[in-house]
Amino acid sequence: MNRTTRQTFVACIATLLLTPLAALHATEAPRKSLPLSGEVFLVEGRTAFVILPEAQPASRPIPWVWYAPTLPDLPGDAEKWMFERFTHAGIAIAGIDVGESYGSPAGRALYTTFYKTLTTNRGFAPKPVMLARSRGGLMALSWAVENADKVAGFAGIYPVCNVASYPGVAKASDAYGMTAEELAARLAEHNPIDRLAALAKAGVPLFAIHGDSDKVVPLEANSGEMRARYAALSGKMQLIVPPGQGHNMWEGFFRCRELVDFVVAQAGRTNPATGR
Repeated sequence: MNRTTRQTFVACIATLLLTPLAALHATEAPRKSLPLSGEVFLVEGRTAFVILPEAQPASRPIPWVWYAPTLPDLPGDAEKWMFERFTHAGIAIAGIDVGESYGSPAGRALYTTFYKTLTTNRGFAPKPVMLARSRGGLMALSWAVENADKVAGFAGIYPVCNVASYPGVAKASDAYGMTAEELAARLAEHNPIDRLAALAKAGVPLFAIHGDSDKVVPLEANSGEMRARYAALSGKMQLIVPPGQGHNMWEGFFRCRELVDFVVAQAGRTNPATGR
């Protein structure tokens, strides 16, 4: 090592020693673009977010909407109109990126950790309203059916409710750690549309807006079938079917007054005295 190389090496070491540890790890901090100002953080190495309401309640836990799917580009600008109305009503929005889990046990376990983090450490109410867009339905509903006592309601925008419909058993099987044949044989143990009884027994109301021309997530196999099965279980579900609409970014899906009213009403059911 010549003199110039040695001096350069020493200078690099000195720079590293003098650099604060936080700065060295700055690149590891999660980054996420949100439709409204919020906090982005990690839960078990997964990117999560919280958007707090305009005014936080002083006498009770913070009511909240649990959004799915939280992926690198979601929630997006399309959700801004809804989110503004939630925060104005005193409701927070939160979510965690569990990847393309399709409602798998691993994804549900991460949801449970996220739920405990928010309700134990951040003062969030014990019963969020689940809000799912498209394949987020599998994530939100799969957790909800196993935690019916922890859910105030479910609302969906063309939500996937049925693994067999989307993405299909073959594509979902890897996320479940099974072969396609194994998942097909055990589908009723995991498929949320087959596990609605606990939600109906707990009196959890459901809502969906779903177009009748949806070819990606067909109405009949998802929201339509869920409403029929929920009614058979004496559960209550409101379904709005915009004629001629498919799996698209039509503004009516994302500026649905009925959806906003449903979410605000259910989030407000939390008892101030008990937080339940």
